[in-house]
Amino acid sequence: MKLACIDIGLKRIGVAISLRDKIISPQNAILRKNRNQAAHDVNSFLEEWEIEKLIVGYPSASLDMQKRITHFVKLLELNIPYELQEENMSSIEAQELMKGEIKYKRDGRLDSIAAKIILERYLDRK
Repeated sequence: MKLACIDIGLKRIGVAISLRDKIISPQNAILRKNRNQAAHDVNSFLEEWEIEKLIVGYPSASLDMQKRITHFVKLLELNIPYELQEENMSSIEAQELMKGEIKYKRDGRLDSIAAKIILERYLDRK
């Protein structure tokens, strides 16, 4: 099954995919200019890769971000199932993995590595 995971942030959306088994690849992050543009870009990505299920990073520690993520998911034109997956500390884990490799978080690599970690967590519990 082709899976995608998104880690929704206020400026960028990290993206990772798993096309077979547990091989997960981070993709280029989606830059957010506004939520409608970001939702359109996520929809296009899912369609382009023929994704069959979407995993959405969901922070149990932040009620504000939970509301924002729930609202954003409603903007998506999903014709596929989706599941929420705990994302707490995924960005910190991504920073640890990328230590020394990245000086700035602005290019989105960190966000997509966090999405990869979230997708790994999802697959590990299956």
